[in-house]
Amino acid sequence: MIRPWQVWLAFALGAAVVLGATGWASWTALRLDRAKAEALRKSAIEENVRLALWRMDSSLAGLIGQENSRPYFLYTSFYPAERAYTRMYNKLEPNEVLVPSPLLTFESPEVKLHFQIAPLNLPGNGGEFSSPQVPTGNMRDLAEMGYRESERIEKSAALLADMKARIKPAVLMAELFRLSPKLAVPSRSSTIPPNPAQKAGERYRPTSQAALSLNEQQSRQQTFQQELAVENTAAQGSPQPAGVGVGLMMPLWLDGELILARTVRTSTQNCIQSCWLDWPRIQENLLAGIRDLAPEARLEPVTGKPSAADTRVLAALPVRLLPGALPAEESHRITPVQLSLLVGWGALLLAALGVGLVLRQALLLSERRAVFVSAVTHELRTPLTTFRLYTELLSEGDRISPEKRATYLTTLRREADRLGHLVENVLAYARLERKGLSERAENIALGTLLERSRARLADRAAQAGMSFVTDLPEDAAEAAVRADPSAVEQILFNLVDNACKYAAAATDKTIRLDGALDGARVTISVRDFGPGLRDTRRLFQPFSKPAQEAACTAPGVGLGLALSRRLARGMGGDLACDVQVSGGARFVLTLPRAYRAPLLS
Repeated sequence: MIRPWQVWLAFALGAAVVLGATGWASWTALRLDRAKAEALRKSAIEENVRLALWRMDSSLAGLIGQENSRPYFLYTSFYPAERAYTRMYNKLEPNEVLVPSPLLTFESPEVKLHFQIAPLNLPGNGGEFSSPQVPTGNMRDLAEMGYRESERIEKSAALLADMKARIKPAVLMAELFRLSPKLAVPSRSSTIPPNPAQKAGERYRPTSQAALSLNEQQSRQQTFQQELAVENTAAQGSPQPAGVGVGLMMPLWLDGELILARTVRTSTQNCIQSCWLDWPRIQENLLAGIRDLAPEARLEPVTGKPSAADTRVLAALPVRLLPGALPAEESHRITPVQLSLLVGWGALLLAALGVGLVLRQALLLSERRAVFVSAVTHELRTPLTTFRLYTELLSEGDRISPEKRATYLTTLRREADRLGHLVENVLAYARLERKGLSERAENIALGTLLERSRARLADRAAQAGMSFVTDLPEDAAEAAVRADPSAVEQILFNLVDNACKYAAAATDKTIRLDGALDGARVTISVRDFGPGLRDTRRLFQPFSKPAQEAACTAPGVGLGLALSRRLARGMGGDLACDVQVSGGARFVLTLPRAYRAPLLS
């Protein structure tokens, strides 16, 4: 036989396995959901970084393109227009017309100074520093006549002297040679190198965030250099004459200063032309343009050769973007995965609770059936034994005196009534379990209702050697109730039968039946003066009396009170035990009143 604890143990183990597997699956789903959210967050951050790089490169394209497109002869304060593209650096001839360079009066918050180193004798460090903003000799007198104030010339001269102290021409030339292959201008047919893992005819798809960033960096460099080439060609007009070569402006850091420099080769000399940029002002403008994308961003110079994996270097300048803590959207909403898991866990817990309740009810029902079978078996054994004994005695015929015969018949009748009462209660409870209480209620006066069952109740009390007393006030007797007379009679008989069983040894062998009005209800109480009740917790539970208890106490299977309460509640009333009474037991039946009562019969 399987014990209840074994059933509960199996249920607990099964529930633990299911909950453990579901918990592991939920943890995995949440981990993947968090990984997806983190990947989306990082992707959004990288998108902000790429957009910030594009913005900064685009804002620098105008400045660098403008400087890159300036003709080489503009780096002198005044130049002869007739031979600007041919013999620019030869001595001036008499009566030549000089044109002032636009750089003579040029002012920009982002450019400190334009200067030139010429002639340049390699590999030595030769070369004179000059600037179109710092004219000398007769050129200065001419400039001060209406082109540039003396104070501005002095200020530019101080900057030129500072730059001359900072820069060595040989070092600058070496840097230009180092950067020239890297910054060579690609043709318009140039494309981004394909992914090596890409199959022929397959669309290019970056396999990782790093690949995507590298692809984007190459695209920025290509676009920026193509724009410079177009601007340079448009500014220079027709191809350069023979003997003149002008390189591209290349950004580089020298002694902590950011400059743009290019080499110029003419038929007479080589030189370097440079533009000294105001890096603090440029940096401020660049960061102001990306505050909405990277509010805590910083820019740092890149002095060495950046690696291919360094995807946050600007294409226009050797500067690296340090994004800092970038703004990312924080969502506190429940994700679909979390919502699905909540619904799943709720359904699982409800299912486990339902299975547990069903299992509990099944075990309780099995236990109650076992108790009922045991108690009924014990309860039936006594009357059957009595029937067998007295029928054998009665079969002796004339040897039994008339007095003994009458005693035997009385005993048989009492046991038959007892057995009939037991069977009647069991059948009535079974009918209630199957169909519920049938609708047989009617309006009847309380006095008439109690009068119908009084004789049977008094007879049962007399069989137990007890007296049956009723107390029904006139107003209560005339009050009408809505009840099923047969059900009320069965309830009262069960109460009186219990009083006869448990109070038979009492000193006061009286059973009282009282009726009273209680507002919209009528109460009927049955009281005895026996030992009273010790435990009322299982009083109204069916089959709550095991066989061991039945063998030691009054006969019965513990069904009468449970049946009586169900009958009372089926009529709209109730049956309760008055736990406050002392000296005996008192049960109170409550029935609803009917306000159109028939006349007393």
